[in-house]
Amino acid sequence: MSTHDSRQFDLHPADQHRLTTLCGPFDENLKHIERRLQVTIGRRGHHFRIQGETEHVAAAVEVVRHLYRETEASDEISPDTVHLYIRETGYERLPEDVPYDGAVTVIKTPKLQAKPRGANQQKYVHNIRSHDINFGIGPAGTGKTWLAVACAVEALKDEQVKRILLVRPAVEAGEKLGFLPGDLAQKVDPYLRPLYDALYEMLGFDQVTRLIEKSVIEIAPLAFMRGRTLNNSFIILDESQNTTREQMKMFLTRIGFGSTAVITGDTTQVDLPRGQNSGLIHAAGVLGKVTGIGFTRFGAKDVVRHPLVQRIVEAYDSFDDGSGTSQ
Repeated sequence: MSTHDSRQFDLHPADQHRLTTLCGPFDENLKHIERRLQVTIGRRGHHFRIQGETEHVAAAVEVVRHLYRETEASDEISPDTVHLYIRETGYERLPEDVPYDGAVTVIKTPKLQAKPRGANQQKYVHNIRSHDINFGIGPAGTGKTWLAVACAVEALKDEQVKRILLVRPAVEAGEKLGFLPGDLAQKVDPYLRPLYDALYEMLGFDQVTRLIEKSVIEIAPLAFMRGRTLNNSFIILDESQNTTREQMKMFLTRIGFGSTAVITGDTTQVDLPRGQNSGLIHAAGVLGKVTGIGFTRFGAKDVVRHPLVQRIVEAYDSFDDGSGTSQ
């Protein structure tokens, strides 16, 4: 049985610059320790108080002391450094799944307030806010991408993240874009247009343009993610049914500290070349029971476009179930 504990201690020497470095921007380093070790950290100057389960409190105290020693020789504590010290304690915890309690929520963006419609959309937004990695799977018109972009804009506005990355696999009949005119950015632009449209609606054209110029918002094809580690970012992978298994694994392993990833897609609309398996379908099977990853599955009843769209989705589902031709 776990026991609750509270520890108070001072860090010496009481150097304000070093304390600021220890805590990180907006106390992000302390928040990281709190999340990963399931403790509460209070601070007044160089005086600290940590509360939680006894073993976790002791681990957190050691992490804070180690990091403070690091500030003697460095003016910055990276997320990687915090992560390594936490991992060495052996007491880190991934966040547990937080069940949706039915509360109605509103997403606030500079240009509009987005209210999710229906229980499934509400659950989807709840999952995005309470999980680092989330999957939204279902037919067109269910609000998967639009709500994810709204959550990303809200997180940026509230300074929960430093940047937004909107990603799509550039797939049509294969990934043969060479015949299109223009440079690579112009070739893939048509595939990213829905993401631009959602941003313009929530931030306005001028603001989106400025943020893209400053690289606060990045809209890119999936291939551009290889080799990167994405910290303090809100990342949306749209149309993910058109990723291969290898591309999906590559994308999921880009996720860094302080980041949220939302992966959206429709498993009935796979445009990959024949013989290639969808990375989304594979990931749903592999990761479906992994704690800390959110899944929301939408159906025809969740469609919020023209009423005929719902009937079209239902008709295709019925036809495929009856004929055995679905993928």
